Formats: sequence, structure tokens, C-alpha cells
Amino acid sequence: MHTLLIYESMYGNTHAIATAIAGSLSHFGDVRIVPVSEATEELVAWADLVVAGAPTHAHGMPTAKSRSSAVDGAAKPDGWSQVTLDASAQGPGIREWLQGLGALDGKRAAAFDTRAPGPALLTGRASTGIAKQLREHGFQLVADPESFIIDTHQRLRDGEEVRATTWASSLVPELVTSD
Repeated sequence: MHTLLIYESMYGNTHAIATAIAGSLSHFGDVRIVPVSEATEELVAWADLVVAGAPTHAHGMPTAKSRSSAVDGAAKPDGWSQVTLDASAQGPGIREWLQGLGALDGKRAAAFDTRAPGPALLTGRASTGIAKQLREHGFQLVADPESFIIDTHQRLRDGEEVRATTWASSLVPELVTSD
């Protein structure tokens, strides 16, 4: 099985979750993990499974404006508890990548996000928008969208990376049974 992990990350949380998912799925085949700016059509074609994730901004997928705001927030002296920008934070986002994607009939996919604690009705979920766009491009989702929670200091809650590996392992039986 070939798996492509595509992520957008501002402060490294979504990147860390993508890395945890990749580690879990590496037991089942080849895995490539790339920031969305490096997610080429060739890599998507190579993959049997595409897993895409982003942070939740303003109740959904990040926008150019919300990414700019996050960069500005990290640059402030208090910098949202001294967050560090992910190396790929200032590149294009998952929203733009999805908009430029062609039709991919039947390719398998899953979506995840990182978000603030609380009911999704209040916080929003980037993963539902990602999943919707993936379906509209012809992907077959192998799991419901999943959220991983950050704390009030913009860091992953304890245990979220472990939970990500468990979620990733749950994707594999779906792949095997759907062949």
C-alpha cells in the first residue's frame, strides 16, 4: 500500500499529527509525508490512500487571511505562548490545493484536522470541509473526518499523537475490506 500524507500546519501541531499517522501507516507499506506545497499530481497518482489535514481556522479550512493572521500572532512578543511557525506555514494551503485538484475517481482518502477543545458546533472543523472537497473530486472516504485537539497554549493535548496512530490503524481494515 502506498500512502500520501498531505498537511498544512502553522505551529507544528498538524504536522506532528501527520507524522504520527505516517508512522502508524508505515507498517502497512510505503508512506510519503509532504506539506501541501509539495503535494504534486504525481504523488497523488502514486498513492493508494491520500490522508489530508489542516488546522481549523475560523470554523473551517485556513484561508490566506487566517494564515497571515496566524503568522502575525506568532510574531507578537507574547506570541500566543511563544509558538514557533512550522517550516511550511507560509506556503499555499489545503484549501488552494483542493481547489486546483482534478477528478480522481475512486481514489481512497481520509481527512483530519487540529482544533481547539469544545463542541465542533462551536469550534468548527477543517476536516469536514476537507472531506467534502475530497468527495467532490471523486475520492472515496475510508473514514469519518477526525479532529485532534490543541490546548489553550496552541499545543497538542497530551495523548493526541497516540490517538492519531490508533485512528490511522483503523484506516487499514477499511482499505482491505473495500478491495
